[in-house]
Amino acid sequence: MAYTTINKSTDYFNTKLYSGNGGTQAITGVGFQPDWCWLKSRGIANHRVFDAVRGATKAIYPSLSNAEGTSSAELNAFNSDGFTLGSEANVNANGVNFVSWNWKANGQGSSNTDGSINTTYTSVNTTAGFSISKWTGNSTAGATIGHGLGVKPSLIIIKNLGASSQWLTWFDSFANTEMTYLNLTNAKGTSQTYFNSTTPTNSLITLGGGVDENQNTMVAYCFTEKKGFSKFGSYYGNGGSGEPFIYTGFKPAFIITRNITSAVNWGMFDNKRNSFNVVQNVLLPDNSAAETATSAKYFDFLSNGFKVKNDSVQYNGNGEKHIYIAFAEAPLVGSNNVPATAR
Repeated sequence: MAYTTINKSTDYFNTKLYSGNGGTQAITGVGFQPDWCWLKSRGIANHRVFDAVRGATKAIYPSLSNAEGTSSAELNAFNSDGFTLGSEANVNANGVNFVSWNWKANGQGSSNTDGSINTTYTSVNTTAGFSISKWTGNSTAGATIGHGLGVKPSLIIIKNLGASSQWLTWFDSFANTEMTYLNLTNAKGTSQTYFNSTTPTNSLITLGGGVDENQNTMVAYCFTEKKGFSKFGSYYGNGGSGEPFIYTGFKPAFIITRNITSAVNWGMFDNKRNSFNVVQNVLLPDNSAAETATSAKYFDFLSNGFKVKNDSVQYNGNGEKHIYIAFAEAPLVGSNNVPATAR
């Protein structure tokens, strides 16, 4: 049996850097038609997320609690090898450097009828372990929606599109009463109202009745681990008394980390803004701040995981739990039995 079913990670996830031109431009070189695009100026600007389920012109903002916005001047089309931008400065200011993180689902998708609420659309890529679902909330605790993955999700991110709300985030290492927020620095919290204290199943997500998960029009991004391609895990920091190594089973292309014991920022890293070790360029998903590109050392990306090089509470809090989201540049060993090389 092959180590992984995904030998070429860039068929399903890819980071693309680009420079704005202040007008309109088609960004190419993604390698596929993306269904989820996360864009960020490497200067000061809020993060923006676009997807094929909601429609290309509709943005939501991971660094804000704001409701969905609509503008054809930002991202306005998904293309076979990328996406098209309008003249909006937050995504295409002249001479400004930007980063885009891109995932492949399955276009706009179709309604999923597994739950008590039928989704308007659910776009699923079971090979890559990724789905996007949109539904109309009914404010009913215990309502369910189908996520389409066919296995229990490893990560769920939910956002209310019609109201100011938090980016509700759940990992499968959490209890069914635990959660955190993508847009806030809060440590992991506990609430029996979220997810109605019910663990997701192979087909369903159970919802509470609150504004963060089941009122107005909602969207959910769901992921499950795929060996050699994605990993959603945790590690404990040691405060700098060593360099914790986290095994993923692949050479990382993209990592998001967060200390869930202390109230600190999330951090985003990739192999394009830093093409060699040490990884030093960080963006904060919960913040509009410009990219930090100093002499600080954060991580080494290795052939089979990553090593923590930083002794701060944010990335290596002594005895504190850190969660991470990771996608591959290359599997540790592909079906051709060629191992990944170090950077």
